[in-house]
Amino acid sequence: MSPPPFRRVLVANRGEIAVRIARGLRELGIEPVGICSDPDRTATHTLAFPRMIAIGGQTALESYLDIDKVIDAAKRASADAIHPGYGFLSENPAFARAVRDAGLTFIGPTPEAMEILGSKGTAKDAAVAAGVPVVPGSNRDQGDDAMLAREADAVGFPLLIKAVAGGGGKGMRSVRSKEDFAGALATARREAKAAFGDDRVLLERFVHPARHVEIQVIADDHGDVVSLHERECSVQRRHQKVIEEAPSPVVDASLRQRMGEAATALARRVGYRNAGTVEFLVDDNLDFYFLEVNTRLQVEHPVTELVTGVDLVHLQVHCAAGGRLRDLLGGRDLEPRGHAIEVRIYAEAPANGYLPAAGRLQLVREASGPGVRVDSGVRTGDEVTVFYDPMLAKLIVHAPTRAEACARMAQALRDSVYLGIETNVDFLRRVVDDEGFRAGDLRIDFLDRKPELAAGPADAPPDLALVAALLAPLGVAAAPGAGGSRPASTTALWQSVEGLRLWEAAR
Repeated sequence: MSPPPFRRVLVANRGEIAVRIARGLRELGIEPVGICSDPDRTATHTLAFPRMIAIGGQTALESYLDIDKVIDAAKRASADAIHPGYGFLSENPAFARAVRDAGLTFIGPTPEAMEILGSKGTAKDAAVAAGVPVVPGSNRDQGDDAMLAREADAVGFPLLIKAVAGGGGKGMRSVRSKEDFAGALATARREAKAAFGDDRVLLERFVHPARHVEIQVIADDHGDVVSLHERECSVQRRHQKVIEEAPSPVVDASLRQRMGEAATALARRVGYRNAGTVEFLVDDNLDFYFLEVNTRLQVEHPVTELVTGVDLVHLQVHCAAGGRLRDLLGGRDLEPRGHAIEVRIYAEAPANGYLPAAGRLQLVREASGPGVRVDSGVRTGDEVTVFYDPMLAKLIVHAPTRAEACARMAQALRDSVYLGIETNVDFLRRVVDDEGFRAGDLRIDFLDRKPELAAGPADAPPDLALVAALLAPLGVAAAPGAGGSRPASTTALWQSVEGLRLWEAAR
């Protein structure tokens, strides 16, 4: 396989995904160039690039979302191409078109495909045309609330109101009865307008109970589209994914083939190029329904990489450079091998409605060991600001079986220490240790049905990092119980104290 004809690629992102893409580019012999805002001048991702271009600004709107600044940085660096990562401008067709108009290569889909698939309404129309099963509903919003109320009666309750232009749960409301519809519609419109500048919505029958299962696809410029199989993403909070895994605990070879064929048919229908993800709802009868398409690399792409043995960033770059998938993947056995699980480590307070946290990370100690991967965007001393998404890292494990992967993830979470601000590490460990999770009994309302997982033990200290910081100078730690064991409620405190002692000793 010859290297892609790119000499230099600008990565228009920050945090762990910028670090991960930079590593992939270097492996291909391509020089990565990074960008940073003013708050990110000393951020960890800046260390991953031999050249870093400061584009100014504090907020995302003033920096990573400023198309002119990003294009100008690429030109200043004499870059051949731009990789958008995920989030920010990655699914913005205006940005993809601006990159193309500037004579650069956009490492992602065409703006035309983005425009079709970026709207839930036109994406659903394309899915129907491709013969993909869809949830019954209506996408005929013309700003007439009375007409939508009549459409809601026809769809039936319960139903979902969803922003046409959006994602991530913004502008989405579930409606149980006709009496609740008007209020939920008004709220969804307000949220959609604020988040996406577009208050149009669509209506869908509420498929419940359901799993969230997605198919990773990759397409080249020569008409070939390949499915890299499914990921289970049913553990969510506020319609945002928390834990992902591959393969799904319920998808067998037959269902995998049918879902893969549906996803690739949709991609061919719209002339899709590069990496993308087709998302589905799967009900208890294992019938599946189209949900949406993410026209970019996904946060959870590592689990696919670990079970298929491919590097998705490498494939993205090769396809953007005109490479053929039959040359890149020809003859390879892409069937899932073993089991991979990913958790998203956030600076947030699960017990307080997942409220984002900010502050300085006094100590970062990441898990390691066989079958453990950490895609990290932080290090000890980093400042977590209020300006950007509070994800700190992704912890991914791979093992021969799902049971072994669960056990490996639980231990890796026990080995993970992030001190100085509140994180969701203990919450993630409780989820992975939960009997229902271990049994693979997952639905998109999994966390809603188990609020105790977010709340944590009733006797847990309110701020473990603060308590540990107070005890550490005194050399005091939570005492082990009989036989050296520690009560579950003091495990996190013990680890915090132990971690701070190591940190103090190394200063």
